[in-house]
Amino acid sequence: MAASIKECVDKIVSVVTQDGRLLVGQLKGYDQNINIVLRNCHERVYHPSEPFQKVEMGSYIVRGDNLAVIGELEEELDNAQDFDNLHGETLKPVVH
Repeated sequence: MAASIKECVDKIVSVVTQDGRLLVGQLKGYDQNINIVLRNCHERVYHPSEPFQKVEMGSYIVRGDNLAVIGELEEELDNAQDFDNLHGETLKPVVH
């Protein structure tokens, strides 16, 4: 498990934004403001009564001030998920 964002570069990461979005992609870089660049990014949208949706986004930039959580994704565990039968609540925006 990565202890810092530097160790996550070129790895698949999961990102939760301040507005409650869940993004997954390969972290290609970041700057001093923790603005990040994701490659092969997709958003995972969950609904209580419908299967989750995967929205392809390609290359994507997330501003550091919109970043709530970032972490390395364990691909083996992620690939074992049955996303066709996975339901969930949409995340609410982060409130400080």
